[in-house]
Amino acid sequence: MNVDVLLGLQWGDEGKGKIVDYLAPNYQVVARFQGGPNAGHTLEFDNIKHVLHQIPSGVFRSGVHNVIGNGVVLDPIVLREELEALKPYGLALDTHLYVSKKAQLILPTHRLLDAAYEQSKGKDKIGSTLRGIGPTYQDKIGRIGLRVGDILNADFEQQYDALKAEHEKKLSYYQHAYDLSEAEPKFWQAIDMMRKMKLVDSEYFINQHLESGTAVLAEGAQGSLLDIDFGNYPFVTSSTTTAAGACTGLGVAPRRIGEVFGIFKAYCTRVGSGPFVTELNDETGEFLRREGHEFGATTGRPRRCGWLDIPALKYAATINGATQLFMMKADVLNQLDTLRVCTKYRLSDGSEIDYVPFEICDAAIEPIYETFEGWKTDLEGFDDFSQLPAALLRYIDFIEEAVDVPINIVSTGPNRNETIIKSKEALV
Repeated sequence: MNVDVLLGLQWGDEGKGKIVDYLAPNYQVVARFQGGPNAGHTLEFDNIKHVLHQIPSGVFRSGVHNVIGNGVVLDPIVLREELEALKPYGLALDTHLYVSKKAQLILPTHRLLDAAYEQSKGKDKIGSTLRGIGPTYQDKIGRIGLRVGDILNADFEQQYDALKAEHEKKLSYYQHAYDLSEAEPKFWQAIDMMRKMKLVDSEYFINQHLESGTAVLAEGAQGSLLDIDFGNYPFVTSSTTTAAGACTGLGVAPRRIGEVFGIFKAYCTRVGSGPFVTELNDETGEFLRREGHEFGATTGRPRRCGWLDIPALKYAATINGATQLFMMKADVLNQLDTLRVCTKYRLSDGSEIDYVPFEICDAAIEPIYETFEGWKTDLEGFDDFSQLPAALLRYIDFIEEAVDVPINIVSTGPNRNETIIKSKEALV
């Protein structure tokens, strides 16, 4: 068996949680392969909204084994809070949730460092979620971090104190005031809880399942345009958010990658700083924010909104090797008379390009748009792809041709059942 990969093709918040939950019955294992509690994967069913930050989105499906992979940076405090919030739903978390021993731990001081670093940047701040993600990955690359497996060591407390002391030196340099009196007790309570969980060598766990014919879905976090290598650097996250990250974040070989499901919104959103060529700072942008409920699931910050960007979408599909596209939030555009799609960029010298340039963060770039007729139809009740409004089908056809990847799912609302599939056979 191969590992199918599901990831975002924009700046995150594409709707990955909903689709993982929807597809999970087709898989026996769902595994998160990167990121941390900066992710907010929203699932909605039975009139209840759930937001998962670190736990894989297959957790609500009976019989599915959920794995937090080695590429994840894990905050024990947040994990404990998530598990407490899930208790009322009677999920088999004690038997179906696994944590890689090689996943890096987020310490309370990592969060403090995140705030200190961001504050020091002043007007050049990148818009961090302040969850300690960047500093934890820095310690990982610097080979001084602590991993989940370390909590089983007899001297873990001494290891913790040594790393904490290193962090305090940096906090002193940045003259960053702090108080750990509340966070540290919560951290140690969470560590005690984690010692009772299923801590595994996840690379063996995943590969053994593959060898036995088990279907595995790798769940990405954030979005491809936030990738540490291929995103809008330096306005990026600290991990590999592309399909390549599934290999390093789970310990699977590239030849094991099967389908790559790329998720995108029918328009664009972004949280935090960084380039956004199609951003709308007008009534239409506010309409998209209001209709799409575009506020960060993790931070609550209002998202920046704009039209769909084809050069950026095609770029993300290319670097991931996307085999299928899933278009989310088509319903948000229901009321619009016309839609616009950016097909090219115009540079300051008047030249036109159809790709994402290295200078994306610094160059003055103007979007070149094509205009489309809106479908002006409520999509509630539609369940047949071919019967979707003609204007929506034209919009879909244009995107498919421009990106050269088929769109196989259109989401028409936040609930599980508001999902329209073109070809079910292509999903399995």
